[in-house]
Amino acid sequence: MRFLHAESTKLRTLPGTGWLLLAVVALTVAVGSAAAAAVTCQATGCGQDPAKAILSGIDLSQAVVAILAVLAISGEYSTGMIRVTLTAMPRRIAVLTAKAVVVTGLVLAAGAVGVLASVLAGRLILPGRGFTAVHGYATLSLGNGADLRAAAGSVLYLALIGLLTLGIATAVRDSAVAIGLTLGLLYLFPVIASALDPHWSRHLQQIGPMSAGLDIQATTGLHNLPLSPWAGLGVLAAWAAAALLAGGLLLRWRDA
Repeated sequence: MRFLHAESTKLRTLPGTGWLLLAVVALTVAVGSAAAAAVTCQATGCGQDPAKAILSGIDLSQAVVAILAVLAISGEYSTGMIRVTLTAMPRRIAVLTAKAVVVTGLVLAAGAVGVLASVLAGRLILPGRGFTAVHGYATLSLGNGADLRAAAGSVLYLALIGLLTLGIATAVRDSAVAIGLTLGLLYLFPVIASALDPHWSRHLQQIGPMSAGLDIQATTGLHNLPLSPWAGLGVLAAWAAAALLAGGLLLRWRDA
């Protein structure tokens, strides 16, 4: 508990933490609402996924989550505070674990608020864009298993992005490099996949942390996905676990 209290106090008292969490919520809702307002469904089988549209704000808010996770560790290296931290709490893996728990808790809270607000916005916006029972679409609802999975999975997705970034930031120590590596890892896979032939593109989508992880949002056309929704989120979880393992080993073995 001492480790959790210390890390929670440090992250909560950073000047930018509150603003970053607010930005996660605002971007999730605003971008998702704009995307939902931009799509239309005028006939049965229009090929759009309403849940994925209203949750598309996750694509952008994940970058803010990455910045928050970097602040949790790289900021201490830039100021030299990491030496004080490791002197006061020499169990380095416990320190990293506490940071991971605190980051996860904050991201889960902000992500849940943003996703819930997005779902509520979707219930207001999507019927006016043609997503009605007449066109084969039920009203967006957390009482629907697929919609609940998309919403809850989106919150978990953000938490895993936070853990992935924390692992990378712990390994490289530098804030700018950590953010650059994380965003490159997330956004470059889909860009490269779009330039390849369908066979190789599908394989790249199966291993890319963002492209695979966001499959959790799909509620239509599941048979066309490179991976099943939960398997895709599992790929992201594997990336996050590998990053944390690498970061933890380097934190333990090298000097502060």
